[in-house]
Amino acid sequence: MTDQLRTEFNGAVATATFNRPAARNAVTWEMYDGLADFCERVNADEAVRVVVFRGAGGKAFVAGTDIAQFQDFRGAADGHAYEQRIDGVLDRVEGIRVPTIAAVDGYATGGGLTIAACCDLRICSPAAKFGLPIARTVGNCLSMRNYARLVQLIGAGRAMHLICTAGFVEAEQAERIGLASEVVSESELDGRIDALCEQIAAQAPLTMRASKLAMRRLREHSLPPGDDLIELCYGSEDFREGVGAFVEKRRPQWRGR
Repeated sequence: MTDQLRTEFNGAVATATFNRPAARNAVTWEMYDGLADFCERVNADEAVRVVVFRGAGGKAFVAGTDIAQFQDFRGAADGHAYEQRIDGVLDRVEGIRVPTIAAVDGYATGGGLTIAACCDLRICSPAAKFGLPIARTVGNCLSMRNYARLVQLIGAGRAMHLICTAGFVEAEQAERIGLASEVVSESELDGRIDALCEQIAAQAPLTMRASKLAMRRLREHSLPPGDDLIELCYGSEDFREGVGAFVEKRRPQWRGR
């Protein structure tokens, strides 16, 4: 397991901590691979009754995929491969057989928001900020599975508002619209997570598992295709411009092609 993703198995509770605080825990390919491996280990361990995901450093849960990795992309095929790879990892997170908790303290943006959206509960500090700033950063799009997760969580109208404004939803508003399950003070966050883990671990595991599967089936029923949307964005000049601008720390010049 990579040092960038710390994992701990402590009786009924398994914890994964995204550990790149200097980069606001932006996720590398190695971390995505480690995350998939962690999910498999959880599902193989009958002692585990609840899983917690955290971000190290106190400033971010996860600030998304490390955009520097997109510099090697050359066209739509790379976009397809990336989204399929991330879908595979997020499906494993969502497919964990026991309840999952995202402890969000700071930014949960882009891929960080989608990881949190795969969790059953999102317990947040007042410093939590959720966002999908892809329309002003690199000009990519989400997979259909991630659009569906977001719509199931907060509705189509709020999802489009989040994407179109490319801004951030702070903790109090996130709780109102369903992005946050609870907001507690920063000093209470760890204690609340511990209490929830103890409570959930004592509940009927088959009820939890059946309910998780039911929610997933409701979302995935008649999920439409979206390969053309990936090609539209990842195959564009705008995407290459967005990645270059982000790495060079300048404002992108969008051309719509």
